[in-house]
Amino acid sequence: MNKIRVALIEDHDLTRVGIKIALQQREDIEVVGEAANAADGIKLLKTLHPDIAIVDIGLPDKDGIELTRDVKALASGEEGVKVLILTLRDNKEAVLAAFAAGADSYCMKDIKFDNLPEAVRVTYNGNAWIDPAIARIVLQQAQQNPLKMEMTSETKAPLQNSEKIGSEEDLIDPYTLTERELEVLQLIVEGCSNAVIAERLYITVGTVKTHVRNILNKLCADDRTQAAVRALRSGLVG
Repeated sequence: MNKIRVALIEDHDLTRVGIKIALQQREDIEVVGEAANAADGIKLLKTLHPDIAIVDIGLPDKDGIELTRDVKALASGEEGVKVLILTLRDNKEAVLAAFAAGADSYCMKDIKFDNLPEAVRVTYNGNAWIDPAIARIVLQQAQQNPLKMEMTSETKAPLQNSEKIGSEEDLIDPYTLTERELEVLQLIVEGCSNAVIAERLYITVGTVKTHVRNILNKLCADDRTQAAVRALRSGLVG
């Protein structure tokens, strides 16, 4: 089995160790290198050619957004590196700047332990993981400035979750989903894992998986993130 090769660029030692532990517990993910600043991070990427670089937005020598821009500007051998921004910033300016720089995914540092590996997998597979905490910002930007959200190298990530959401899908009949499926969908939007959803709703993880599969089918969504974005845009959940 080919593992997803990940490089960590994070200056906070404890955070970096925590991320590494969370990822290395998964058999399909390998942390191939670490760096505590942007300069070492670039050298690391050029040497190791990982699949994904997890980049802290607040690096000491260079802003993570600027580093993302540099990563995306690397020569053809490194242009396949995907960038997952990890940050405490959920303000509009930081979110949009990260995606404009070419970030593939955007996670908050308080992401659930089990969700970080999933975010890595989603990003590796070419989809954008947009943290539910900032999904509204991306959707608002898409609605206010639709022309700016066209598919370009600068705005690839937000569009990956919105490009398949046509205007005819903005309004989804809430009766399409059962009451239980709406409850599960709300928890998906809040970033809960299947295990947490099962605990909250007093059902089994297997039952949660069935509900999630039904929700994805009914919303014509490829993954949980797209379902969350679609649900927020249509007003199915708040």
